[in-house]
Amino acid sequence: MADMATAVSGNGGVAFLVSAGIVYEIIAAACSSPQTTEINAKARSNTLMKWVHIGIGQAAIFIAAAAIIDKKHRTEIIAGGTLAGVLMYGQYVHAKDSGLRNGGPGTETY
Repeated sequence: MADMATAVSGNGGVAFLVSAGIVYEIIAAACSSPQTTEINAKARSNTLMKWVHIGIGQAAIFIAAAAIIDKKHRTEIIAGGTLAGVLMYGQYVHAKDSGLRNGGPGTETY
């Protein structure tokens, strides 16, 4: 597990933010928003979560590559990417579960 205290100290803040930002960007490129996931969970939860998993995998590849390339900021890169991945994954899981549990009208018609 990444050392968060080290990650946010010194000059590693930029690397931390870039690492976190790339996770959010990659997942956003592959998925609908957590809000859309919740609204349309009954119709598309399996497909939506498939793309969340693909996005997490893609993000992990980029974070690993950045950590290998930038040894000086490796801790910050891994910490930022890990934190963003955990937070985004949690949001999508919550959105899916809430949408399946609470229902409501979706935004799509078939």
